[in-house]
Amino acid sequence: MAKLTKEQKIEMFEQRLKGETLKNLSLKFNLNESKIKYLIALINKHGYNILRNNKNRYYSKEFKETAINRVLMRKESINSVAVDIGLSSSGILDNWIKKFKENCYNVIENKRGRKSKTMTKLKKSKKILTKEDKIKDLEREILYLKAENEYLKKLNALVQEEELGKEQRVRIITELRAKYPLKLLLKISGIARATYYFYINKKDKDLKNQDIIDKIKEIFYANKKRYGYRRITLELKNQGININHKKVSRLMKKLNLQSITRKRKRKYSSYQGTVGKIADNHIERNFEANRPNEKWFTDVTEFNLRGTKLYLSPILDAYGRYIISYNLSLSPNFNQIIDMLEKAFKDNFNINNLIFHSDQGWQYQHNFYTKRLEEKNIIQSMSRKGNSLDNGLMESFFGIMKSEMFYGQEKNYKNIEELKLAIEEYIDYYNNKRIKVKLKGLTPASYRNQSLLINN
Repeated sequence: MAKLTKEQKIEMFEQRLKGETLKNLSLKFNLNESKIKYLIALINKHGYNILRNNKNRYYSKEFKETAINRVLMRKESINSVAVDIGLSSSGILDNWIKKFKENCYNVIENKRGRKSKTMTKLKKSKKILTKEDKIKDLEREILYLKAENEYLKKLNALVQEEELGKEQRVRIITELRAKYPLKLLLKISGIARATYYFYINKKDKDLKNQDIIDKIKEIFYANKKRYGYRRITLELKNQGININHKKVSRLMKKLNLQSITRKRKRKYSSYQGTVGKIADNHIERNFEANRPNEKWFTDVTEFNLRGTKLYLSPILDAYGRYIISYNLSLSPNFNQIIDMLEKAFKDNFNINNLIFHSDQGWQYQHNFYTKRLEEKNIIQSMSRKGNSLDNGLMESFFGIMKSEMFYGQEKNYKNIEELKLAIEEYIDYYNNKRIKVKLKGLTPASYRNQSLLINN
């Protein structure tokens, strides 16, 4: 494959601008299409000046490290980064990354200037090793390999969490100093002695917080990135660690631990036009309750997994926001509502004068549904037409649930059965493990059971 001159590259670029196909350019200039695409993008970004001879161009260690981190940590493509920083070929950046990994995630800086003639001429005479010397060398090699193995394990954990930098490597060295000589660890890590002591003497206030940092990470990942700093603070307190929420927030920002954010999407509606006034709105957006089984709420929501739909119909108790019962169905039919009701009645006996709120969906206007509530002496309540906020408690639950286990995560579910299992697991997690700030760090189940024990 011939090397193109600057003039040929300019000619190729101008022909491409005039509409010449990549295939024809590839044949004409004897260059594969991917390289042509790269050259076109490079000239388009930087102009013709980028085509000057870059053979002896010097790239600093910091420049290389920034480019490498864009690929490994920010997940940008090698081609896009190489074009952006003006490399004559994407292979240069690819080579930097390979060497970076080979050298224990350290950038090796090429020294400028000629090599010292004195050093090239000097050849140390070989020392005749005794048996004892060989044993000592072997012991040193074993120690080196052990230390290197532990260091790389810890370093790999940091890479998985998208943390990588001198401070993190210094932290690993500090953790391993009790087991291995400092000189050995510095050699493995590629950190200079002066650099190590610079970071140690900085007295990073968070080195002493390592146990808390580990706890924060454990809680964050155990809850699948669903906890922000407020709930992590509460969970730490539940585990006997009293810490200010501002400190937790600062540590999470430093560690780049960002919780899943809420996303709003179109709501499924079961309303099918006015059938008649079935019930008044007895809630009037007062979503608070003083005891369990005082106010219940229900609604149906839709999960659309690549065209296949699944419908969830739950009952939520306003007291502690506990899910009383639920039903999952491939269609929003009336049997779903009846099954949900019977499950709720089976496990809850003290429901006399309970207010049961819903929207004006056709299911809740059905004669059998209204009669079943009357039999249990339950007061039926319905939202006003077109006022979704009247049933805001259910809207809030669906929003939290879908943000934490569905939106943006659809690819995690191969089929509708896997999604169904995930919903069942989430509701169990929501009731029994997910603490709430409003409940002072308790789960909905704990908060509800606490009240039931007191009242009984």
